[in-house]
Amino acid sequence: MHLYIAYKNYSSWSLRTWIAMKVANIPFEETILPFYHGDSLDKLGERFAIPAQVPVLEHDGAIVWDSLAIMEHLAEVYPDRQLWPESASLRTLARCVSSEMHSGFMNLRQACPMNCRSNKRLSKEQLALIQGDLERIAALWAKFEAVDKPEGDFLCGQFGIVDAMYAPVMWRVLGYGLDVSPAFNNWAKAMKALPEMQEWLAAAQQEEWVLDEYEACAETV
Repeated sequence: MHLYIAYKNYSSWSLRTWIAMKVANIPFEETILPFYHGDSLDKLGERFAIPAQVPVLEHDGAIVWDSLAIMEHLAEVYPDRQLWPESASLRTLARCVSSEMHSGFMNLRQACPMNCRSNKRLSKEQLALIQGDLERIAALWAKFEAVDKPEGDFLCGQFGIVDAMYAPVMWRVLGYGLDVSPAFNNWAKAMKALPEMQEWLAAAQQEEWVLDEYEACAETV
């Protein structure tokens, strides 16, 4: 398997698939495409006749693009890794919440670009803009708290796709000093403590690329 991703410090969609594969112990090679600093991503899109977006997974001649599609593919290829929970009702909840992340929370994404190596604070106006998204995340975490699930620190007990889908939210909340809920805080602590997440962070801190528009979105503290 070969996973094409972008900047580890900034690329939230790359993180989702990468962390899922790492935690599930799925072996792969990776290539970083710094698309703001060259045309490597455009060339990949032309090569595979797909949108010039990351991540992209190449597996046994198949090309899979889009984070959620890649993780669904992995769940089928590696059913023993339990990327979706065994319980049908919990699996349904996890799929719905994953899809909501896939298509929503645009205010949070725009106001708080993922930046693993920086601490920033938002203005009162920016905080007001994202408050609805933060409240919605708290409500989703409350849903997982209210259902019967296996023991564990993650949304369905064991780490899975739904945790991977919200991994960049963890960096956004921590990096911008946001307040969601105690349940979210416990989950975020477990996510950041993952050895695989620390591996991602170490690589992000070593990157030399800087995206000015990501750095200027809020006040650095």
